[in-house]
Amino acid sequence: METINILIADDHEIIHNGIEDILRLNKSFKIVGHAFNGQEAVDKALSLSPDVIFMDISMPILNGIEAIKILNKKLPETKIIALTQHDDNEYVSQALKAGAMGYLIKNSKKEEFYNAIETVLRHKRYLSGELSEKMIDKVLNQNSAIHEQDSIHLTRREIDILQKISDDRNNQEIADELHISLRTVETHRRNLMQKLKVNTVVGLLKYASKNNLIHFD
Repeated sequence: METINILIADDHEIIHNGIEDILRLNKSFKIVGHAFNGQEAVDKALSLSPDVIFMDISMPILNGIEAIKILNKKLPETKIIALTQHDDNEYVSQALKAGAMGYLIKNSKKEEFYNAIETVLRHKRYLSGELSEKMIDKVLNQNSAIHEQDSIHLTRREIDILQKISDDRNNQEIADELHISLRTVETHRRNLMQKLKVNTVVGLLKYASKNNLIHFD
């Protein structure tokens, strides 16, 4: 059975003890070192060349994100799993961009620690289940908002009026050119603003331009 050498970097001894208790149950995992700040994590990693590092993000002297960046360049074969209490998407993004292959919340269960190690050693990214669900929900909500916007249907007449507005025509000029009443033009403009959720002509024109509904001479 191949031994997987692991370095733990965290500024709280209780976290070191907790991770050790979890990992010692698997005989293939070997804790080769401990670090209590970011600079010590870099120094020990360069000395020990571990297979996996559990790296706390918030540490003194040198924070975990900076330590990850350094080690990602100097030890590209070492897989780093960010370990933190922060479940905010911004922290996840920073850690992954810095070079972390995994992201675990500190209260994750034993199975997640094992899965994280096995996954990153296969050169794949790993996010704890709780984070995965949050990020999937975020993507779905974003897509829902996009689909909602895409589903806005404008009539041919509304598009004609948008074009006239972009040509700097006032309501009366639009009514005359389209051979409709002034009140009809005003109703169409009001409906357009309600549909597109804007309050100004500038907002109307931005939407129309972004979605290629009008052209500018």
